[in-house]
Amino acid sequence: MALSTEESSRLVALLGGQADRVTTRWTEIVTSSLRGRLSQAELRRQVQDLHGAIVTTGEQGTIDLSADGAGELRAALSELSSGRARQGFSATETTISVFALKEVLAELLQEAGGPSALQDYVAFSKLVDEMGLYTFESFVRTRESLIADQAEQLLELSTPVVKLWEGVVAVPLVGTLDSARAQVVMERLLQTLVDTGSPYAIIDITGVPAVDTQVAQHILKTVVAARLMGADCIISGIRPQIAQTIVALGIEFGDIATKASLADALRHVLRLTGVETARRQPRRDI
Repeated sequence: MALSTEESSRLVALLGGQADRVTTRWTEIVTSSLRGRLSQAELRRQVQDLHGAIVTTGEQGTIDLSADGAGELRAALSELSSGRARQGFSATETTISVFALKEVLAELLQEAGGPSALQDYVAFSKLVDEMGLYTFESFVRTRESLIADQAEQLLELSTPVVKLWEGVVAVPLVGTLDSARAQVVMERLLQTLVDTGSPYAIIDITGVPAVDTQVAQHILKTVVAARLMGADCIISGIRPQIAQTIVALGIEFGDIATKASLADALRHVLRLTGVETARRQPRRDI
């Protein structure tokens, strides 16, 4: 929706002629919808930025949100959207901050009167609607980007590679192991093997609820990749139910060492590294 030159001029005169009153009233309306979740100073700054962008765009001639001349207005709307998305506001709360301008315009046009007041309000409302839609779309893009970044961070946190001692690292897996997560596991394990020079790695699947063909293939690929790096892998956490499933599926781990628990895997690695383990004898009172 593009305003004509005459409509743009009247909008600039309406908003620019009473700038302080407009921003104050606009801020009051938005404040009530946000219920104090944003400071008055920050909210007023956002309103002033939007107000200034609208006036500046209108002074150039026709206000058209899709035109090159409306770059400053689009930037102000995008900044509002991205800021609110990072602060945890909803898309509705963000868009309402733009739609609140309609109420301000209605009050100003009612006071000004004139034969074109109703026509101007309809035209200005369409412009505000377009601004609100642009704000909503910008908010959604920012929120999707934030969710994607958070998902990637959670994926990395859910696949830690722990150095147990010199020469031995462990990967405790918890939850479902899909293709994306398996790739992260492989990358992090291989990088850790390079950084530490460890010849042994324990892949513990105690926290994996179920092992199917796909999960088994992911584990086998990780083991093969580690072997190419010169490290042997031990798979631990093979519970009875998982063992039965693996046999039923006909999956073979070949010469890969498998242990029922992480403790068994640790004892196995200790033997391979030549570290002697001794059972602690009970203390005898004299």
